Amino acid sequence: MAKLVLATDDSGEPEIFASLQGEGPSLGMPVAFMRLSRCNLACTWCDTAYTWHFDKSREHRDGIIFDRKSNQLSLNVEDVAARILELGQNRLVITGGEPLLQTGALADLLKLLPDMEIEIETNGTVKANSHVDIRVDQYNVSPKLAHSGNPAELALIEERLDFYASDPRAYVKFVIAQPDDVNEVLALNTQYRFKKGHVFLMPEGTDSETLRKRAEWLAPLCLEHGFRMSDRLHIHLYGDERGT
Repeated sequence: MAKLVLATDDSGEPEIFASLQGEGPSLGMPVAFMRLSRCNLACTWCDTAYTWHFDKSREHRDGIIFDRKSNQLSLNVEDVAARILELGQNRLVITGGEPLLQTGALADLLKLLPDMEIEIETNGTVKANSHVDIRVDQYNVSPKLAHSGNPAELALIEERLDFYASDPRAYVKFVIAQPDDVNEVLALNTQYRFKKGHVFLMPEGTDSETLRKRAEWLAPLCLEHGFRMSDRLHIHLYGDERGT
């Protein structure tokens, strides 16, 4: 029986919840969320470091080392599907961590959710198997720029970005911490020719004040270069909290 490794909320329960999508093309849409644990990258500003920062081998700006046992939970896919269906939503957002690290068990889960629309948030480095890919309605791909702290050879894999650049289901979202980051986005956009209207720039930040300050200089850059802009609605509504 296939199992998924999920992140936990503050009560120790699996992080499966209903909310409004806070980022990207589905911003504001009511959805069910499922957050999986584990990631193959290590973004220094990651706001879900409890899914991967379990030892000192990888760096995070907060310096907090999370206990793996209390922040991970393995559940049978049948149990996960039942919890998702209880939320009564029509669309499921699968996030992480990097959810496509568990693509085998995900395929078994999606068989149990035949009527749900599926949205997957990924860092763009891992390939979904065919059984998952055929069920995906939307990919939210977030390639990691240099300021994330990940080396480009790990974070920007040409084969994977070529795939997403050509897939009409894929939207590309870049986290922007300072104006110069947009130059890196422009270079990647030239290289991969992402579809027009499918590139989002989103300010980095885990509180409303930081997001608003960065939005002031990011909005004109989006207008200048023809990119869409994404807010982080869930931060404004709920703060930087698990299960929101």
